[in-house]
Amino acid sequence: MKKPKKTNKFKYIIKKDDLVEVISGRDRGKRGKVLRVIPSVSKVIVDNINIVKRHQRPTQQEKNGGIIDTDLPLNSSKVMVVCPRCDKRTRIGWKILDDGDKKRYCKKCGELIDKD
Repeated sequence: MKKPKKTNKFKYIIKKDDLVEVISGRDRGKRGKVLRVIPSVSKVIVDNINIVKRHQRPTQQEKNGGIIDTDLPLNSSKVMVVCPRCDKRTRIGWKILDDGDKKRYCKKCGELIDKD
């Protein structure tokens, strides 16, 4: 009998296109936009954060070989969402609005993060 795959069953706090700040590691203090969220392993890929150099052999799709820079995934516990209003990194809370929508809000200033 096969074991079921582990998945995170909670609503993910960090979403694509959020502005986040790194709170630990060699890129601590840097900010960037989330390019991709990988909830199955609890990781995020942030633009221009956690960049490594990779040696790439030329292939038919990628004619240029050499050393290229790639963004590696970061653990989602190492980043915090930056509030667009108060411009500080903050914890995220959830509010249920009058029309029944569930939106994220900044715990520091109380402003909604999800405007749409």
